[in-house]
Amino acid sequence: MRRRSFARLAAAAAAAISFAVLPAASAHAAPADKGAVLSGWTQTSAASYNAFFAARANQAKWSAYGFNWSTDYCSTSPDNPFGFPFANACARHDFGYRNYKAAGTFDANKARLDNALYADLQRVCATYSGLKKSSCDATAWTYYQAVDKLG
Repeated sequence: MRRRSFARLAAAAAAAISFAVLPAASAHAAPADKGAVLSGWTQTSAASYNAFFAARANQAKWSAYGFNWSTDYCSTSPDNPFGFPFANACARHDFGYRNYKAAGTFDANKARLDNALYADLQRVCATYSGLKKSSCDATAWTYYQAVDKLG
């Protein structure tokens, strides 16, 4: 009799423990439009770029979405090669890579993310003229090729 009581008690305890450690998925689920928001912030347009940086400046507003905002900027490449400020473009690129990987849809979005990086870099280069613009354009192309082939 004592063994049955112990077995029932052990089973009840195991059930209670497993219930207690289960995540409350519905209580912490991201909003249904998370994919659309992510997509909107990772397009090639200047409007998408501006929307991303407005959101990045107010991350608390987007906390329910569970986005990964971390960045190492341009990874092992210089963030400001030859004085060209590429860090913000790299930060947005990191955001896209990290969040699409977490969503399990990276492969379907990689080309667009890389193209958005290149568009962002081209916008940086558009602020220069002459030889400086040519140098910036060549550097931007090199960064794009690196992420396209190796990213």
